[in-house]
Amino acid sequence: MIQQSLQEKLQGFTIPTELKKAGMYPYFRPIEENHDTEVVIDGRRILMFGSNSYMGLTNHPKVTEAAKKAIDIYGSCCSGSRFLNGTSNLHIELEEKLADFVGKEAALMFTTGFQANLGAVATFTGRTGVIIMDELDHASIIEGSRLSFSRVLKFAHNDMNDLERVLQSIQSEKIKLIVVDGIFSMEGDICNLPEITRLANQYEAMVMVDDAHAIGVIGDRGRGTANHFGLTSDVDMIMGTFSKSLASVGGFIATTKEAINYLKHHARPMIFSASVPPSAVAAAMAALDIIKAEPERQEALWDNTNYMASALQDLGFDINTSKTPIIPVYIRDNELTFRFNQRLYEEGIFVNPVVSPAVKSDASLIRLSIMATHTRSQLDEALEKIEKVANELHVLEMKHS
Repeated sequence: MIQQSLQEKLQGFTIPTELKKAGMYPYFRPIEENHDTEVVIDGRRILMFGSNSYMGLTNHPKVTEAAKKAIDIYGSCCSGSRFLNGTSNLHIELEEKLADFVGKEAALMFTTGFQANLGAVATFTGRTGVIIMDELDHASIIEGSRLSFSRVLKFAHNDMNDLERVLQSIQSEKIKLIVVDGIFSMEGDICNLPEITRLANQYEAMVMVDDAHAIGVIGDRGRGTANHFGLTSDVDMIMGTFSKSLASVGGFIATTKEAINYLKHHARPMIFSASVPPSAVAAAMAALDIIKAEPERQEALWDNTNYMASALQDLGFDINTSKTPIIPVYIRDNELTFRFNQRLYEEGIFVNPVVSPAVKSDASLIRLSIMATHTRSQLDEALEKIEKVANELHVLEMKHS
């Protein structure tokens, strides 16, 4: 039986109920059909601007066929962890391809991108080490730091003077790991990797980059943030996920052979979790092959991104410093953000509301994710609806008052 104190805590959590009563609850909407840039919800066609499928490959015939073929050969899952019976030849093949793609010696696959960060961040530094994080790093990095038993220090977002201040405060003999998002998932900006690696070299720290939103998006044929800046050899670890550009589910860490060997035998999120199903591995591998073979997809993604960002700014919206296919439209009011999101949904546009505590209360926003496969007419339809709802809710008037 639930204790009284917990019962009171559960009963006191009324926000979802209040949002549902107000007709503004935006979460757990069941998608009935997924057609890449369009989905069907409650029998209605909805334009999808909330998906992280940047390359638009989740319905690509080569990807779906690879997954089906893998099920025929391996069954629906491995029924065990990678450490024991959960490794297939597909897992090994994809790890080798991923390591080569991002320019590292070896890679290790995890069941999700969240677990990849959890495993890597929690494993290397130990009780005497220090983890240094950007204050806007992904939640999985934060959770990994808590499991590490290491000292954890944060620096102001993309503030290199503050990063240097933190590095100066640490004894030189400690294991130091700087962990940053390559592309920040809410704001859409890119980390200042040139300066981060310069400071890391100066203060003898390692660098790990979370490239969940960068793989497929930036760098030569989507090789990520380190490649984008020409700094692959200066970055010690690269994390990636399959659930964005690679049209599947899973995650990986790429680094040296010695570090991967250590992770294989110490990363508890990998050792004690079921393996990525072979069908998901095969889908990710097919998506990776397409990304490498079709650079025009990355070009289309950036054409769409630049068009959308420019149009939103011309309409008067604040997208802050975003330079990527993650385009935040800042509303800066939690309730108004929910209302804006609901009205867009009613108009047939699916976007993601981001409110506190995910961001600061005065930084709430609507997040648009652009895909390579969005058509110009779909972008224009979304822009028309966004402008319509903004005028209806007087959003732009508030910003300019």
